[in-house]
Amino acid sequence: MSPPNTDSELTRRALLPAGLRDVLPPDAAHEAATIESLVRCFETHGYERIKPPLVEFEDSLFSGPGAAMTESTFRLMDPISRRMMGVRADVTVQVARIAATRLGHVPRPLRLCYSGEVLRVTPGQLNPERELVQVGAELVGADTIDADAEVILLALDALRAVGTPRMSVDITAPRLVPELLKSYDLDGNNAERLRTAIDRKDTAGVERHGGPAAGILTELMAAAGEHEDGARLLAGLTLPAPVQDIVDRLIAVASRVAAEEPSLAVTIDPVENRGFEYYTGLGFSLFSRGVRGELGRGGRYQVDGLDSEGSCGLTLYMETVIRAIAEPSSRKRLFLPSGTPRSVAADLRDQGWITIAGLDPATTADADARRLGCTHVLRDNAPVSLETDTPSQQS
Repeated sequence: MSPPNTDSELTRRALLPAGLRDVLPPDAAHEAATIESLVRCFETHGYERIKPPLVEFEDSLFSGPGAAMTESTFRLMDPISRRMMGVRADVTVQVARIAATRLGHVPRPLRLCYSGEVLRVTPGQLNPERELVQVGAELVGADTIDADAEVILLALDALRAVGTPRMSVDITAPRLVPELLKSYDLDGNNAERLRTAIDRKDTAGVERHGGPAAGILTELMAAAGEHEDGARLLAGLTLPAPVQDIVDRLIAVASRVAAEEPSLAVTIDPVENRGFEYYTGLGFSLFSRGVRGELGRGGRYQVDGLDSEGSCGLTLYMETVIRAIAEPSSRKRLFLPSGTPRSVAADLRDQGWITIAGLDPATTADADARRLGCTHVLRDNAPVSLETDTPSQQS
């Protein structure tokens, strides 16, 4: 019998399910440091960190805004309680639960932030990953223009803190089209075809299925783009009162953000709804020029699905954020020959070095240092560069 093929066995063990991956050095450290920088920015703005569990009972996970994540969620049975559970597909719904229950007694507005992995049954159209890392913040209990603007500006501050370049924000009004269709009493199959045409920005389809709302819908679609141009187009429209209120809020928030960030590209899209299904107010998406996909998105939703307490939040997608920012800079790694006193090693780490201890006194320090990817080696109690062979000054 032939011996087992070790290479084939190792290859088989390295295979992972579609959409999952190992994150290796130095990328894992770079991602972790970026996450901490983002959360630290949230905390300096008064947002307190929480840590929800990875798995919850599905009746709480799918309540309120969580209903939109039902089809995206992995399910399993708890062997102890015999109740069905779900692996979270989005952290926002957990923050909503915590805010409404365990922190229901805390004075509003309540500011919370988080980071953590989520798992989804199917990947998105632009991202093949099913295990994602989300970093986000939620402002609970304030339903004002200032609150909407604060969350958008917070996202920009956090992304700028980690070096995200050439950002833009697109602000949307997910409730506008449903309110308009209600005002024109449009429902049934025709309304579904109309919504599809709107999502595809299909003007001909809107004119074909829109009935009495077709004209106003095409004008609303034409307002998508740079916020000042869009605001001028929207100002000339005659809209039902509930729709006008949504448009006024959209223009006010976009103007506020643009005033605070004069160099930022601010666009609006009054009829965009895809991906914002559980939002009850404005939504927004963040981009970096030349980077595929959204850096993140957010908006306003109801915490418990009962219209009793509003929240405006944001979620940043680390896979896209990492693509947008600079590659991690390599820190200097110092090889310490076997027998180097621990006190010396501790002093060097205090000075900013990464120290790699030699474990075999019989080996050559320089050869071991190069083999282990070190940039410097300790000689006569001084770090010496392996490239220049000269003592290094690092504080």
